[in-house]
Amino acid sequence: MAEGASCSDETRETLSEDDDNKLSLITWNVDGLDGEEQPERARGLCSYLTEYSPDVVLLQELVQPYVRFLHKHLGVDYTFIEGGKEHYFTGMMLKKSRVTLLDSEIVAYPTTQMLRNLLVAQVLFRGQKFCLMTSHFESCKANAEERMRQLQLVMRKMSEAPDDVTVLFGGDTNLRAAEVAEVGLPSSVCDVWEQLGRPLCCRFTWDTKYNTNNNIPVNRHFRFDRVYLRRASKDGVPQVDPDSMGLVGLEKLKCGCFTSDHWGIYCRFSAE
Repeated sequence: MAEGASCSDETRETLSEDDDNKLSLITWNVDGLDGEEQPERARGLCSYLTEYSPDVVLLQELVQPYVRFLHKHLGVDYTFIEGGKEHYFTGMMLKKSRVTLLDSEIVAYPTTQMLRNLLVAQVLFRGQKFCLMTSHFESCKANAEERMRQLQLVMRKMSEAPDDVTVLFGGDTNLRAAEVAEVGLPSSVCDVWEQLGRPLCCRFTWDTKYNTNNNIPVNRHFRFDRVYLRRASKDGVPQVDPDSMGLVGLEKLKCGCFTSDHWGIYCRFSAE
């Protein structure tokens, strides 16, 4: 079990709390491109989703074998939306008993070289309007300029949403701190990790010291995976606030691998 296991334990503790009025979300790059122990890792993903039973699941680096497996085991309970069909892509899963899908779209990144896009869904949760977004930003340090363009597009889309809609983005941004500082976030958008006081157990979502899937000999760690919130501002619309955040996927599977080379993020939000 990775060092962040205490965070995983704390995350599990929140499952026993009264959550009927709270929106729960998991965002996770599942590393579907890695063929090593893929069936076991897909089963691990399914087990985590079954255990946490989030209202919303935002996935990156999906491949068709994963989609088929998830449909088979979770299709009764979740509505699926895919950001593509070939190679690798993003996807959303919405719990049918709690979240109603109104519409969805795929927004292209005009200058991506890696088939990246923004997947957007308009939904209702307990009668309240939400806009859900997920993306997998351009990878690798050398592609910072493209990554920042993608961040700018996402921030613009979040800012432009109607004022009676709460916007949640979760995904693998591949962002470095300096890149976020250069682009800047609109005043209406907050980084949920920062809003919650920067909990130490969630500060790295890609950590080669503890996650051995890629067998990288050098210790490197980044907060690639992020959750952003833009609250609705219209009078009378309940204000959504982040309630808690934790990591998932910290336990090694029987095959000796982790579910992904990324940790997943589990968040809960309350509406007042």
